[in-house]
Amino acid sequence: MYLLTIRDGLQTRHVGPYQSPKQASDDLDRLLPLCAERARWQIYALEAPEQGRRSLVGQGVKAAA
Repeated sequence: MYLLTIRDGLQTRHVGPYQSPKQASDDLDRLLPLCAERARWQIYALEAPEQGRRSLVGQGVKAAA
């Protein structure tokens, strides 16, 4: 899953989730004209909570019980 974040001045918008980065990019093309010229954006890959916990344990971080 992917999440699109658009920061426009002091306002931050989180849009999604999307099944692919392509879908997020297509939506960005639709939303960006509504924002100021200096707006910043980023597409984040989301992890399921269990998947994130496994990756932390794999890096040597102890999981909370």
